[in-house]
Amino acid sequence: MIEVIETAPLNSVQDLGRVGMRKFGMSPAGGMDRLALAIANAVLGNPRGAAAIEFQMFPVRLRILADTGIAVTGADCNARLDGRVLPPWWAIPARAGQVLELEGVTKGVRGYMGVAGGIDVPIILGSRSTSLRDGFGGLDGRALAAGDVLRSAELVAIASRDAQGFGVQPPSVALAFGTAGPRETLLRVIPAAEYPQFDDASQTSFWNAGWTITPRSNRQGYQLAGAAPLLRTEALEMRSHAIVPGTIQVPPSGQPIIQLADANSAGGYPKIGVVIDADLWRIAQAAPGQILRFVECDVKTARAAARDVATYLSEVERLSSYVWSRRAA
Repeated sequence: MIEVIETAPLNSVQDLGRVGMRKFGMSPAGGMDRLALAIANAVLGNPRGAAAIEFQMFPVRLRILADTGIAVTGADCNARLDGRVLPPWWAIPARAGQVLELEGVTKGVRGYMGVAGGIDVPIILGSRSTSLRDGFGGLDGRALAAGDVLRSAELVAIASRDAQGFGVQPPSVALAFGTAGPRETLLRVIPAAEYPQFDDASQTSFWNAGWTITPRSNRQGYQLAGAAPLLRTEALEMRSHAIVPGTIQVPPSGQPIIQLADANSAGGYPKIGVVIDADLWRIAQAAPGQILRFVECDVKTARAAARDVATYLSEVERLSSYVWSRRAA
């Protein structure tokens, strides 16, 4: 069990999100960085989709109420357990009474904390995720608050071969591709249905320009700003149509928006591209003011990237299985 001593706004319980609900107009919710969330579970021997805590803002202080194992992944958020500094992407046994402190980010944006057995909140529409926009799921459909107590979904006794814990190679290293400049993030993108409607200059700009993440960015979507607006050769009225996380839409301003975890299930703006699923975690760790650059790819490349992610995650699970011993409590 974990007690929330202090938390900044917008931190919540998330899992990998609601599958199959978009046809009913619901966003998937779930972790913005689903890979970091899955790793926080994988290193503890949990199912990949077990619920964990997503930290969007800091500082945070949590008290461990029962002996367990914990993992902190995602952003480098200066984690300390009873004053002892924990390296990034680290799993460690935790004892009752210890306090975990997270005091700000030095790299990345969103941090994740997994706990042995996963976090127990009600399953609603197939997921424990908090939909902050719609006010359901997670812990009463809201962000965490001081005084909240979170219990484990599975009661397990867990012990580690190494009381000092262990770490994993972060995805930014294990899954690196291309060469990005300082404060830049590369994203692989497949041209979307309305891509041919944009003029040649806009298509060239889309691939070659850097797109700055604006402060008007959140779990619903990232609004970008570039030197020149993206323009279509003809202004055609469009009916609303289905969209998925990663869809890059272009509103009348000509400045693109990337739809993300809490996005609507449909929209009427033209789609110029779609960020491949294997790269969505990269967006979650890119902060306002940073620059996104789009790299054109095809479905074959997207599938290969998905296999790379699956192989990496499977290897983390395999190696972690040698560290912990688990039994029913």
